[in-house]
Amino acid sequence: MHFSDLNIIEPILKAIEGEGYTTPTPIQAQAIPQMLQGKDVLGCAQTGTGKTAAFAIPILQLLNKAPQQTQNKRKIKSLILTPTRELAIQIEDSLKTYGKNLSLRSAVIFGGVNQSKQTNELGRGIDILVATPGRLLDLIGQGYVALDAIEFFVLDEADRMLDMGFVNDVKRVIKLLPVKRQNLFFSATMAPEILELAGTILQNPVLVEVTPVSSTAEKISQSIYFVDKNNKNALLVSLLGESKAETVLVFCRTKHGCDKIVKFIASHGIKSDAIHGNKAQNNRQRALSNFKNKVIRVLVATDIAARGIDVEGMELVINYDLPNVSETYVHRIGRTGRAGKDGQAISFCDFEEKAYLKDIEKLTKQSIPVVKDHPFPMTFFEVVKKEVRPPRPKNFMGNNQGFGKTSGGNSAGGNKNMRRFSQKQK
Repeated sequence: MHFSDLNIIEPILKAIEGEGYTTPTPIQAQAIPQMLQGKDVLGCAQTGTGKTAAFAIPILQLLNKAPQQTQNKRKIKSLILTPTRELAIQIEDSLKTYGKNLSLRSAVIFGGVNQSKQTNELGRGIDILVATPGRLLDLIGQGYVALDAIEFFVLDEADRMLDMGFVNDVKRVIKLLPVKRQNLFFSATMAPEILELAGTILQNPVLVEVTPVSSTAEKISQSIYFVDKNNKNALLVSLLGESKAETVLVFCRTKHGCDKIVKFIASHGIKSDAIHGNKAQNNRQRALSNFKNKVIRVLVATDIAARGIDVEGMELVINYDLPNVSETYVHRIGRTGRAGKDGQAISFCDFEEKAYLKDIEKLTKQSIPVVKDHPFPMTFFEVVKKEVRPPRPKNFMGNNQGFGKTSGGNSAGGNKNMRRFSQKQK
């Protein structure tokens, strides 16, 4: 199947072909026709399956059919709600890419930066708005955004929305939307709470489910290195020295850990930067831009900050820390091996993370090959049991009987005299 088989209009087809794409991914092949027919879609798809284009292309096409609005009278017709700044920016970039031959206008708004640039763009009039929940509600409250003309609503990364505590914000936004609209709901997992939220948004949806979250891309070469926690930095530098990969994404569990990794590998001459929630938005965008343009070789990120990172030709993903949520492992390694290309995923596992590895292999139904021949093999294989001492007798050191009391003094004085005696013996 080709994109030309999906009844996509010529201006968008030219833009798609200009990016070098000819064959749609499974979710695109299934979702685009349903959306073009005006149906609500419930999509279950993990990172890297092409879901952004799956909703961006039909929205652009359907809005292009509507009567064109004048510049000053444009009303927002489509709202795409997403959990992170990086993902919001990526989606807006895709809209501009696929819609470059159309006269539609889009904008992106997110928190963590001064709002003046965003409000100025809103004031010029737009057709499609990509937003994170907090900044959207803030600008609605200030009167910069009205949602009364929305015809298409997309909730992207719904599972991450819930993980980040945005569910109440999402519900507030939904209450402001027109009842009559077309809805698209995407999530990597379909837990009961996700389905409950979907039920408040969708009307008789078509289920589109591809690449189950338990599966990993066939072209991704996976490996595991057992290593003690205090040797992870050294192993990382060693592997980066051996690897020919020009783009390496390293996942770390904590923000502080990201900064420590960057500092350590920089001391070994490796150009890198970190993105996480404590970084200012302009610093995060600069780091991501430098990574995409190969100014730096290594980007170290937390899971939340990494949502939305879509670097063409990502060669290597390294799990410095194994995630304690098995599905997260699948999301992480899905950053490489995209669009049919080969990819590599390396994971470090210390003693305390062995349980996480077991859960990951149970979910993915495959054993990750272990690399035994490396410079920093694990030496800590089991918990060292502490010696259990018998309880002290009641008359031992400090009670009214026994050693704790001296003639003419109290127990404290007795202990003090004992300490002096010990010092003299030395």
